[in-house]
Amino acid sequence: MTHLSRRGFMATGITAASYSRVLGANDAIRLGVVGVGSTVKIGGKGKGDARDFAKIAGVKVAAFCDVDHANLDPEVQKWRDRGEAVEAYTDVRKLLDNKEIDIVSVTTPNHWHALVTVWACQAGKDVFVQKPASHNLFEGRKMVEAARQYKRIVQCPSNSRSPNGFMEAAAWARKGNLGKIRYVHGINWAARTSIGKVTAALPLPSSINYDMWCGPGPVLPVMRENLHYDWHWQWPYGDGELGNWGPHILDGCRIAIDSKAMPKHVICLGGRFGYDDDGQTPNSQLMFYDYQPAPILFEIRGLPKEKSLMQTAWDKNQQQTMDSLCGIRQGTIIYCEGGYVAQNKAYDKDGKLIQQFRPESPNLNVNFIEAVRSRKQETLVADIEEGHQTVALIHMANISYRVGKTASAGEAQERIRGNKEFSAAFGRFDEHLKANGVERSPLTMGPMLAMDPAAEKFHGDFATQANELARGKYRKPYVVPEKV
Repeated sequence: MTHLSRRGFMATGITAASYSRVLGANDAIRLGVVGVGSTVKIGGKGKGDARDFAKIAGVKVAAFCDVDHANLDPEVQKWRDRGEAVEAYTDVRKLLDNKEIDIVSVTTPNHWHALVTVWACQAGKDVFVQKPASHNLFEGRKMVEAARQYKRIVQCPSNSRSPNGFMEAAAWARKGNLGKIRYVHGINWAARTSIGKVTAALPLPSSINYDMWCGPGPVLPVMRENLHYDWHWQWPYGDGELGNWGPHILDGCRIAIDSKAMPKHVICLGGRFGYDDDGQTPNSQLMFYDYQPAPILFEIRGLPKEKSLMQTAWDKNQQQTMDSLCGIRQGTIIYCEGGYVAQNKAYDKDGKLIQQFRPESPNLNVNFIEAVRSRKQETLVADIEEGHQTVALIHMANISYRVGKTASAGEAQERIRGNKEFSAAFGRFDEHLKANGVERSPLTMGPMLAMDPAAEKFHGDFATQANELARGKYRKPYVVPEKV
C-alpha cells in the first residue's frame, strides 16, 4: 500500500470525495480506531468504541492505531484471534492513507483530537470524536470548518444527547410548561483522588513513540505516575475535570436554553485543594455564564466529603438552591418559575414529581452510521458544531481561571456578591471545602471575561492573555492549520 502524507495529499489537489471510498447501501463500513487506550483498569475508550460499532449491522472494525505497542498489540491480537483481519498502525497518518478505511473513531488524549479530525476530513473519512471535541478554542472551529469544507460527517457525543430522556425533558421545559427558565445548574460532585507526586521524570517504556504521543503538544518530561491517564490534569495535554465531565453536563445546560452560540461573559474561580500532587488543573471549580435567555451556573467538587451538599431548602422566592429531592450528583437541573427539571424528571415547586420522560432520541453510534450512509449531516444528534460550542464553555472557564489571581474566600465573596445565584453557590462551595478540612486556603479568582460570540474571540480586559490561551502552539509537522 502506498502511503500518501498529509502534505502530499493536499498538494495533489485530490478532493476528499474522490479520495474516500464510495459506499453502497449494503457495503460494509470499515472503522479505524485511533487511540486504543491503556491496558490498565482506567482508560481504554477506543476499545469500547470498537465493541460498540462492531455491534451495528454493516460495520466492520478494520484497524487500530496507538503510539504505544503495549496498548496496541494486545488489542489487535485479541481481534485477530477471533478471526478479524484488523490492521495495526502506530502512525495515524498511515491509517488515514488507507483508502479502505471509511470512518475513524478518535479516542486519543485531548491534544490530538482536533488534528486527527482535520486530517481525517481531508482524507475523506467520517469521524466519531470523543469529548472534549478540542483542546483549545481555536481548534474547535477548525474541526467544524474541516467537516463542512470536505463534506464529512463528524459526530461528538455527550451523555446529555444519549437516549436517556434528558433531551425530551429539556424540550418540555423550553416550551414553558413550568414557566420561564430562571437559570440552568450543572453539577459534578464526584471525588477525584490525588494522582500522586513523583520526584523524577517517569522513565519512558521502549514500546512508545513519545514524540508522536506529544504530537501537537510540547515534548516534556513525564512528571506523573500514570503515563496514559493522568495527562487529564496537566494543561499541555488535558483540560482538567472540567474537560473530563464538563462536556457531558454543560452540553445539557446548552440544550436546556437552546443555545447556538457562546455566551458574552464568563467568570470562574476554584483551585486544586486537599492534596499536593502533580496535577495542574483545579479539582474544584465554580463558573457562571451569562447566557440569554437564562444563565448557566456550573459546579465541580472533587473532594470526598459531601455532608454539606444535602443541607438545602427552598428560599423565600421558592427557588431551590440545591437539589435535595432528586439526589442528582452529576447532571443538569433546569430551574423554572414553577418548578424544575432534573435530568429526565420534572418536579413542581413543592418537589412533587410531575412527569418522567422516556427517550426518543437514537443511540449516537447508530445515528452516526445512519448519517454516514445517508450523507445527511443535519440528521446528526451531536454534530461537531454542537461539540465545539459545548467545549467552548470549558475553554472559556478554564481561561478565566488561568488568568486569575490568588484571593481569599472573603475577597471572592465580595467580588461576586451582586450575583445572587453565583454568590449562593460560592457559599456552598466554601462549606464543601470546610467539610473536607480545607479552611482559609487561598483560591484562584478569575476575571469576568468578555467574549465576542460571532468572532469567537475575547475582548476587553485580559483579552490579550485570554486569546493567547485560546489557541495552541504547535510543533511541525503536528500543526492544526489556520486554513483547513
